[in-house]
This record gives sequence, C-alpha cells and structure tokens, in this order.
Amino acid sequence: MPRELVLGNGQLLINFDGRFNMRDLYFPYLGGPNHIAHLGGEKGRIGFWVNHKFSWLEETGWELDISYKPGTLNGRVEAINRDLQIGLEIENAVHFQLNVYLKRLYVRNLAPNSREIRVFFYHDFTLKESPLGDTGIYLPDSGVLLHYKRGLYFLINGRAGNRGFYQYAVGNKRFRGAEGTWRDAEDGRLEGNPVHHGSVDSTVSFSLELASGEEGIIDYWLVAGTSWEEVRKLNNLVLTKRVSTLLVENEAYWRSWALRHERHFGDLPEKVVELYTQSLLVIRTHSDSQGAILAATDSDILYEARDHYGYCWPRDGAFTALALDQAGYPEVSIPFYYYCAHIVAPQGYFYQKYNADTSLGSTWLLPLQQGRPVLPIQEDETGLVLWALGLAYQRYRDWRLLHDLYPSLVRPVAQFLASYRDPVTRLPLPSYDLWEERHGIFTFTSAAVLAGLLMASKLATAFGRKDEAEKYFRAAREIQQSMVKYLYSPELGRFVRGIYLQKEGGFQADYTLDASLLYLGFLDFWPKEELRVWRTVRAVREGLWVRTQVGGLARYTGDYYFRRSEDIYSVPGNPWLVCTLWLAAWQAKTAKDLEELAEARALLEWAADRTTPGGMLPEQLHPYTGEPLSVSPLTWSHATFVTAVEMYLDRWRSLKPS
Repeated sequence: MPRELVLGNGQLLINFDGRFNMRDLYFPYLGGPNHIAHLGGEKGRIGFWVNHKFSWLEETGWELDISYKPGTLNGRVEAINRDLQIGLEIENAVHFQLNVYLKRLYVRNLAPNSREIRVFFYHDFTLKESPLGDTGIYLPDSGVLLHYKRGLYFLINGRAGNRGFYQYAVGNKRFRGAEGTWRDAEDGRLEGNPVHHGSVDSTVSFSLELASGEEGIIDYWLVAGTSWEEVRKLNNLVLTKRVSTLLVENEAYWRSWALRHERHFGDLPEKVVELYTQSLLVIRTHSDSQGAILAATDSDILYEARDHYGYCWPRDGAFTALALDQAGYPEVSIPFYYYCAHIVAPQGYFYQKYNADTSLGSTWLLPLQQGRPVLPIQEDETGLVLWALGLAYQRYRDWRLLHDLYPSLVRPVAQFLASYRDPVTRLPLPSYDLWEERHGIFTFTSAAVLAGLLMASKLATAFGRKDEAEKYFRAAREIQQSMVKYLYSPELGRFVRGIYLQKEGGFQADYTLDASLLYLGFLDFWPKEELRVWRTVRAVREGLWVRTQVGGLARYTGDYYFRRSEDIYSVPGNPWLVCTLWLAAWQAKTAKDLEELAEARALLEWAADRTTPGGMLPEQLHPYTGEPLSVSPLTWSHATFVTAVEMYLDRWRSLKPS
C-alpha cells in the first residue's frame, strides 16, 4: 500500500499507509534498519472501543481523509465512524529537531448520550529487524512504556487530559500461537502484563468520558534514542513543552523552510504549485542527516522482491541534489556531495548503492560477463555525481566546496572516467545501464560520463589544475565524437540505446527505444538545435507514449518490470513519472514560444493529477487504472518534478511578454 504520510527529520523517519497504519520506522539512519518488521504486513495501529464494540481505524467502517497541512510536514487525518458514532481529527509529526514523534487526537462523541470511549495504540516493533533480544517493559515509576535493544530505545507516553495510560499490556506476537496484544485489546481491556522479551509487542490505552457532542483530547508521543538517559530527557522535555506547542513549532518551521524563497509560479495552476512544495518536503524527509539521499522508504516492495529501495544510489542522489540546488536548498544538497566523497572507491568509481551510514549496499550486478571479470558498476552514476557537483559549484561559487572535494572526489573520479574507456571506440568501457538490467556501452552512460568530464575540466580550471583540465576536456570531446560514430544510427535517424561487445569481435547495436535517451538534450554538450537529438526525442515521445486514458511515457519498449499489459503497441511499458517529467523538462527547455511551452505545462498537470490522495508520486502507474505501482513515494519522481517546474519557470520568464 502506498505511503500517504512520510514524516521525518533526517534521523527519525516514520511512514503511514492510506489507512493510517504505521508501516515503517527508521532510526538513527534512514533506510535501515526498519524497526517495524516488514515481511508479514506488520504495522502499528489505533483502535477504538465504545459500548462493547471495537474497531481498528484501518477497518472499512471508518471514512478516512489523510493529508498534510499545506506546506508542512505535519500530517492531518480526519475520520468518522457512523456505526460507533465517533468523529476524529489527528495531527501528527516528527519534530524537525527532536527525535520525537508527536500525535494529538481530537475525539468527538457523536452519540446523543454520554459515553466512555477508549482509544488503543498498538506497537508491532521488531528492533533492528530481528526479534532476538527485544524487550518491552512498562515502568511504573515514570508511567512510560519502553522498547529497547542494544543501544536502541523507544519510549512511549501520552496523556488524556491529566491522566496517563488507562491500561497497558506487553506480550508475545507470532510465537507459539500468540497473536499479539492487539487481540487482547479487542474486548476493550488490557491484561496489564508489564514485561516480555523476544518477539515482543505492546498496546496502551486511554479513556475519555465524553458528553454528547463533546470533544476530548489525547496526546501521544514516541521518543527515539540510543540510551535510556537520552529518551528520559526527551520525554521530560515533551512533558514540559507539551505536544500542542511542539506541533505548532514544527508546523511553523516546515512552512518557513518550504516557502523560504519567494517564487512567481507564472501561469502554473495551483495543483502544480502545491505538488512542487510537497515534493521539496518529501525529498527532505528522504535526506539523511549524514548526507545520503534515499531512493524510497516504502518497504511494501518486499512483497514483490527480496530487497527494498532504502539505499542511496549515487545517480538518484545526484538528480535529487540537482533539484535541491535549483530550488535553493544547499544545506541539504551539499552534504550529499560530502557523503559521496566518503563512499567513492579509491579507484574513483561508485558501486551500485550504499546505506545511509556509508556502508556498501546490496547488489545483483554480476562481476562476470562472458566468463571474464568486470567491474559491477553503473558508470553513469559516477559521471552524474561530478556533473551535479559542477553545477552546484557554478551556482554557489563556494571555494570551500572545491577545496574540500577536488582532491577527495573530483580528481579521483575524473581520472577514472577519463581512463576507463575502450581503446578502440574511446567510449566508456561496458558497464550496467541505469535500469540495472543489461551490460554494455550505452548512450545514456556515455552522455553522463561526457557531462561529468566536462564539469571536471571546469572544476580543475577553477582549482588551478590546467593540465588536468585539458586532459578531462580532451577525453570528453573524444567521447562526444565516438557517440556520433558508434551510438547514432543514420538509418533510423536517432541514437540507439547502446551497443554490446561480441565474443567474436565487433558490436551489436541495441535499437530499443529508451526514455533515457531524452537526457541527451539536458547535459548541454550539444546545442539545442542539434537535429540528431531532436530526432531522437521525437522518436522516444512517439514510440513510448502509453496509448491509454492514463497516458505517460514508458521506460522502454517491452519493459517487463511490474508489467500489466502484453499489448506492446498501446502499452510499451508502464508509465513512469521520471520519464514523463523528463519529457516535460525537455519541452520546457526547447519551447520557442508560450504555445509550445503549454505542452510542458500539460505534462506537469498530468503528474499533479496522478498523485496518491496524500500527494505522493510513485515510481510508476498501472497503464489502465492509474494506480501506483512499485514504491510510493519515489524520491527521484519528486526530484524530477521539481527540476521540470524550475526549467518551465526559467523558460516562461524568458518568453513572457515584457
């Protein structure tokens, strides 16, 4: 189920699905470990008991509306259960500065008589992704619930008026027939067991006595830390400042952050403007405090695969850092470049993906091809980091950035890119493509390496390394010339996806239409009027558009990933947000007048019309229903939306009548 609320501060991140179940909890790094087990639908949830009837908020009897307060990372939930005659409003957030999750519930009695309403909070934690050694305990001296294991502590507390927990229970889950304390809650009473270890869960409840039409307030909070003393102090701080004050403080901070820069959004409609702001906030929640930018934290992808997207791909990170720089948030983008300096291999390249703590992520890239050892890398990732860094330096002219990162990042990466080339073609040696599916010499990869080397040449010049600048520039020009020679098909009148080395010698061209070819026009080493690029873009636009009522651009012809149709003519692949927004950005960049620019605006509106109810952009869409497929939200989708809007506004300002 797509994540509708993503709440985080760079260390603590919590995701909720469309039924307001807590589905992911990351601390102290984003992406892992996920402290809510995620292989069997585990979740934290809220339940209500009144007049001997019980209902979890996720059940169909509740009408739910989940969103953010506009321009903030304060979540807002409105709900009503007509059978139980309960109305509900919830405001919740992860504090921008404190590792505390805050929740305030307004519970309204809609019945014509006074009643007791009990509210239950269920916690299904699996600390550090293993039940081994977990402990849950109720501490009577402080009236709090604590889950802990090996330097990880989650403290839970709350208030209904001036009263703390009404009841509590700690117990076993999914072990020797024990379902969990959630089952204990459904009769409206908790048995009060104070401690358990191993496969542990817990439930706490609050009681409200409400007259007809009366509203009661419950404050709930979860504190995360690495020691008992840390969470104890944070708990005391919440008690002192109060949840209501902290929520207001958090709302003010994020609204100020999101609206830091005054922008004139031209003729863009409000829904596009709102998604632009939301996208910045979603990107921020996926940016770890140590610099990593996570691809996605929606763990439901594990139902389709045996791994998740909770890693930092240098490519995705580079595109996202670019978007942040375009939008004016260097305090988020610059740490990413420093992070890259920590993870780059001594030889000057990046592996497939990394964890937020800079350790190497998992991989499926083969280290052998045709029986020969190969580097298991996607070389476009290496080139794009230099490209984005170069654009950041051009924007900020921050000498410290160049001073710190030229020796540790720019030089080793540029030396690798310049040397890791085929002696015959002078193109980059074979590597895996950006979709992580095939091994060869690809147009997108070659363009990314070329762009990286051109930026390295400019950075070397700025750093006073003229000889190195000339070396990188020569290598870039050789690649550009070779791209025309080996990767352009005069017969088709466009660039091909790539070429593959053959055992017997020579090359085999891959003529598959691929949306990544759109990026040839973005890397600024060909003029906008270059006909070979224009013809390639036209072929991609015509050949990969999804011919259903959903529309959008597919990744490539015959895309198999989450395939939902065998009608390749109408549906060459599922619509991808990134690919469609690449087309929007290209149309914005090349528009000759406002009429042509309207084509880009239409695609921005297309994306805004296809968010989830909470305003999230997924990776891809079902080609017939438009429902999200794969992970949601995908950081790259939101980053590409920001970039497309920025490029649209740049062009709009240059074309509008004075």
